[in-house]
This record gives sequence, structure tokens and C-alpha cells, in this order.
Amino acid sequence: MPFRLRLVHSAMMSFVLCLLMTCWVTFINLGITDQFLLQWSRAFSLSYPAAFVIAFFTGPIVMKLAMKLITPKQTNSESSPQAVKADS
Repeated sequence: MPFRLRLVHSAMMSFVLCLLMTCWVTFINLGITDQFLLQWSRAFSLSYPAAFVIAFFTGPIVMKLAMKLITPKQTNSESSPQAVKADS
């Protein structure tokens, strides 16, 4: 993945996840109070930098793991020349 795309993707993904998760956790902890928006914005501002750094550095590793999970494994017989000849 090109560096610029990785940077923008990490920033956007961590922004959305951090925004929603801090809202959810703030709501669970406080409920809707007069301090909700203040506490939510504080939680977001403290967690977003960490979320961005984590997303940026773990993104390629997670992508490789995801690719391994969805890519079917080939057995030795499927990749051998004899198997290809026999199928033809």
C-alpha cells in the first residue's frame, strides 16, 4: 500500500473508530448528563493520537493476517505439475 494511502486510511479509520468507541464508553460510564459532551471530547482527544499510531503501525500486519484468512490454502497435490496435467 502506498505510504500516502496508508497514512490517510489510518487517520480516517482511527478517527471513526475512536469517535464511536469513546462515545459508547462515555455513554456507558456516565449516561447522558450535562457533562457528556465535555467528557466525550476529552476522551476522544486523549485517545485519538494513540489510536492513529496503533492503526498506522499495525495496519499492514492486520492486512496480511486478513489475507491469510480469506485466501484458500493450496495443498501440495493442487500445486504440483502432475495434478495440473491430470485435470486437463
